[in-house]
Amino acid sequence: MPNYEDVVAPPKRFVSVNWRELWRYRDLFLVLAWKDIAVRYKQTVLGILWAVLQPLVSMVVFTFVFGVMLGLESGDGSPYLIFVGVGQIFWLYFSNTLKNASDSMVANAGLVQKIYFPRLIVPATAATTGLVDFAISSLILVGLMIYYGFCPKLVGLLLIPVLILCTVLSALGMGLYLASINVKYRDVKHALPFFIQTMMFVTPVIYPVKLLNSYPTIKALMMWLNPMSGVITNARACIIGKSPVDWYSLGTAILMSIVFFVCGLYYFRNTERYFADIV
Repeated sequence: MPNYEDVVAPPKRFVSVNWRELWRYRDLFLVLAWKDIAVRYKQTVLGILWAVLQPLVSMVVFTFVFGVMLGLESGDGSPYLIFVGVGQIFWLYFSNTLKNASDSMVANAGLVQKIYFPRLIVPATAATTGLVDFAISSLILVGLMIYYGFCPKLVGLLLIPVLILCTVLSALGMGLYLASINVKYRDVKHALPFFIQTMMFVTPVIYPVKLLNSYPTIKALMMWLNPMSGVITNARACIIGKSPVDWYSLGTAILMSIVFFVCGLYYFRNTERYFADIV
């Protein structure tokens, strides 16, 4: 009978991912993903409707406060409700994935300490299960588009998967970095809600990015340091269809989301050997 030997060694390349090993542990990934989805809605009265209520309530509140009381407009002629709805759906996926991925290693400390498996599976699960909520909450957006009579163009439909991928890479990249830090410094858990809340106001979720045209330096910094700015701006152009696609901000968002993911993955892979000892 042949003898098999598994050798656990630190990565030797700049960014090393053993795809064959990840595929071998795909059953564990599916189990963790299903557990996250089941636990999230277990013993809740409304169940999966919470994925609809969160963005819906946020849309209504933002529309009343910023659209009605403060008179903020979409800037492209579209109703403010559907304008803020597009931004809110993408932002909620990003913020929830970032929060869940950052806390994933600590939340699964018992599993990490007992057995070996590719640690990358744990935060990746948070990014994947968040897509379920994203798909459910998108039903609200579909309803609004039917009500207001909007239909995305072919170019917009083709770009939507690219925008979703940019959001996944940005959230997972930052989540990998924060998950590594959170293992050693639990301050992340307390600082992250404040960071997410602040970041929402420097992302064009509730206002059009053209409001910053008078502040070119601030606008440029927001586009380059925050990939979600380009994602949300172009998501509105693709879905609502009232403004052209900003190819410059789209290219910037793609580039920076890849940079964020690679940097987060590099830091995670170089610190994961210590997780079982200090988590």
